[in-house]
This record gives sequence, C-alpha cells and structure tokens, in this order.
Amino acid sequence: MRSPTRISSPQPSHPHSGSSAVHYSNPYEELAELADPYDPDDPLGLGLASDDDDADGGGRRGEPVGSGSGSGSGGDGAAWSPPNHRRSSRRRRGRFRGIPRTAKALIGLLVLGLLLVLGDRCAVMYSERKAELELQKKLDLATAPNVTIHGFPFLTQVLGKDLQQVDIAVPDVAADRVSLAEVRAQAQDIRIVGDLPSSFRGATVGRMKGDVLLSFEDLSRELGASQVRFKALGPSSVRADGKLPVAGQQVSLHAQAHIQRQGDRGISTSVTDMRLDIPGIATYRPGPEPRAGLYLHKKAARQISEDSEKAQALLSIPSVAEKLGVSPAEAGQARNDDQVLDRITGSPRFVPALLAVNLVQAANDHPQLARKLGIDPTVAAALTRMKVPELTDKLELSFQLPQKAKGIKLANIGVSPEGIRADLTGAGLTFGKTR
Repeated sequence: MRSPTRISSPQPSHPHSGSSAVHYSNPYEELAELADPYDPDDPLGLGLASDDDDADGGGRRGEPVGSGSGSGSGGDGAAWSPPNHRRSSRRRRGRFRGIPRTAKALIGLLVLGLLLVLGDRCAVMYSERKAELELQKKLDLATAPNVTIHGFPFLTQVLGKDLQQVDIAVPDVAADRVSLAEVRAQAQDIRIVGDLPSSFRGATVGRMKGDVLLSFEDLSRELGASQVRFKALGPSSVRADGKLPVAGQQVSLHAQAHIQRQGDRGISTSVTDMRLDIPGIATYRPGPEPRAGLYLHKKAARQISEDSEKAQALLSIPSVAEKLGVSPAEAGQARNDDQVLDRITGSPRFVPALLAVNLVQAANDHPQLARKLGIDPTVAAALTRMKVPELTDKLELSFQLPQKAKGIKLANIGVSPEGIRADLTGAGLTFGKTR
C-alpha cells in the first residue's frame, strides 16, 4: 500500500499582489497528478506482474518497456501495442519439450501395440465367421457352428499356415432318426491349405477330441411324440415311461434300454423288461414265453379272492383252475359250495398262484371272463397281436455319426442325467481340398 499523501490547500492569489492576472488551481487536477501512472498490466495497482513480463525482463511496475520517449497521447508514455498471444502458445508447446525422448518412444510403442492387438483380434473374428459359414455349408448343417480360434498372435499363425487350436461347437446335428443335441470338438495342430481368410481351401487336423450328447429331451420329442419320456437308469441304461394308444384306450408303457457301442461310429440299444399296463388291472409283457403274457396286478388278484362271483368265473375254466392248483372236482364243488370256495380263495397260496397265471388265452377265448375281471376283450386282443419289434422300434435310441464326418470315432459311451454321452477321437483328419 502506498503511504497517504497530504494534499495542501489551494492558496488564493491576492488582488493586490504584483501579478496582473488572477490564476485559480483545480483540486481534482492536483489529485490526478499525485496518482501513479496507469499500468495496463496492473490496473488495480496491487503490484502484480504477469509471467510474460518476468520472462521478457520488463521494467518496473508502471514503467513502459522500451525507450522513455515515444509518440502517443499524453506525450510522456510509450506507444500502446496489442498483446502478443503467440508468446503464451509457444510456452504451452514448450511444456512437452520437457518429456524425455525415451518416454515418448514408450508411448508410441504402446499405441502401436494396441493397434496391432486390435487388428489381430479383428482378423480372428473375421476368420472365425468365415470358418463357421464354411463348416455349415460343407457339413450341410441346419445351424451354423460356433468356432473359436486360440493362440496369440493370430496373424503369425496365419503367415505360418499352422493354427495351434480351434474349438468347434455344433448344435442339432442330424443322426438317423434322432438329432445330436450338441457336438463339441477340439482340434489341434491344424495345417492350413491356402491363405486365411480370403483363399482358404482346406485343412489337415493333426489330432482331435470332443464329445457328443444325445439329450433325453430330444429323444422324448422325436421318438416319444410327447407321450414317452426317457431318463437315466444307470451308467449304461435308460428308462422309458409313457402312454401308448391301444384299441382306443391308453395303456402305460414301461421299458429299459441298454446302451452299447456299434462299431466305431454308432450306438445301439437293446430293449428289455418292456410292459404295457392296463391301469389297476393287468400288465401285458410282449415277447416269447415264459415271461410274456397278460398278468393280473396284485391289487386286482386280491379283489378277485374277495369276490365270489369273479372267483367262480375263473374256476369255471379248467385251464385256469389247473394253473391255480385246483382239481376239476374241487373246482366243480367250489361253484356250488361257498365254503369250498372260501377255503380255496382264502388259502395263502391263492393270490401268488393267480399272479402267475397267463390270461392271454383265457381272455381271448372267454370274452365274458375278461369283462368280469375288468379287462376290455378288444384291448386284450390288440395287446396280444403286438410284436416286440413293433414296440421296440418306438424306443429305438440308436444313431450313427454323419457320413461326412469321416475319420471320427466314438468311445467311452455312457448315460448322464442330461442324456447319452460319448467321446469323440480322431487323428490325421482332412477338411476340404488338401492339395
């Protein structure tokens, strides 16, 4: 802060002095003369200097830079000139001059590396898409597979025409009557014929491994027509449960299928323990004797032992009475004597013996007996006409790998909760034109 300046009072001129003229002074002009000269770089008079003035070695605050005399208004100050903005821009550019050249080189290499990585990944994605379309066309697939090319950098592999590893996932591959839900393969040591990605002609695969899945959901849809459901029964067995229309009536179907390999490229099944149930009454087992035939359920056999009318109807047929261990004379007495009938049906051997009786012939020869037992004679006749091949064909789980997938073999076939799985192996496989 400047020290206060005392302002003297104006001294009036006396008229009687020797001067001939009277002069009056303006107090505001005297105040203006006492103030410091105006400095455009410090309009507030705080004594601050700009960076440009310091750098250029300017004069003291309030003094113009240059010669003391110049033409301009006022006569004593230097001529005004516009500020030089180029000076500050040069100072800003000068800041980067302080960065070492090594750091600049590292930054440049980093940017270049990022561009190369980006270009490499773009080339991978383009090649993967081209391979997916080519595989879909060559293998006649309904859905394009998913191809993943491993290894970095990719461009060096392309130049060497040797890929490290390629993963392939193909959904819904047709295999005879059923579809493979998923085929996964991992190909290694792939030698390319042609140039990727523009003029690719074929490839040779050194070795390959993978697996296939035949899902129970697809089996239920394609074979069971939404009426039969398949599920795992053991490490190599499948259980089938569902409904089957027979003579206008729905009967329950139950069967087991054992999975086994058929050669190197297929899977076959052997259906066992097949039965068709008339709910709550009887079960029909197709096939040859001794297990094949129409047999009562345990609940139905107990009801017959407690129903005298049904029991008498059974004993009236000599072949059935003989199978129950009842002599013709005793069977005749039971038809007329309730005590004899109660003794026969109340025996602990009656129900087990009745469960072992094959009612096929009796139901066909005696329709009235079948009706009394709760069996529709038409359904019984239709069941007996069913042959094992006709039924097992409905549960055929077998499939073969597509013919175009040459050189691939199946191994380690098993059953999982999702379906039937098998491993894939192969070596020296060729794809497309290799010459």
